[in-house]
Amino acid sequence: MFTRLVLAAAVAFFLTPALVLKAQEHPEHPKKVSKEHPEDAKRTKADISAGIKNNIASESKKASDGKFHVNHEGKDLALDLVKVHDDRLSGLGDGKYFACVDMKATDGTTYDIDFFMSGKPGDMKVTDTSVHKVNGKPLYDWKEEGGVWKKVTKS
Repeated sequence: MFTRLVLAAAVAFFLTPALVLKAQEHPEHPKKVSKEHPEDAKRTKADISAGIKNNIASESKKASDGKFHVNHEGKDLALDLVKVHDDRLSGLGDGKYFACVDMKATDGTTYDIDFFMSGKPGDMKVTDTSVHKVNGKPLYDWKEEGGVWKKVTKS
């Protein structure tokens, strides 16, 4: 468990500057996968969805309680998958992708988790997760600046 936390913290620390500079995210969620090649877009969306589901299943199997764990405000949340929002899967360019996932805690709290991935179709890895909403209430917003979406802290 400690190794997972250290690894997750290291990945988050490593990617934070890149996400701030390159995040092309959403008012609600990022732009859709490119429409230039519809077949590629469908394949990529399927790969993104499969990558997210595989990651959640793999991480859940590793946990002694069979739950997907994410750190939020210093707390370890044990969550079950409710839904991957296949309608909000997005390519961000440079082999990076985004997906929004609804998950539920044992106490009934619903969390909207933003997943960021990288890699090629068929070999995508989750690079970062972020709790975006708790019971439908956003913890941050997204603002477009010069065609790049940036995370904006709610005041």
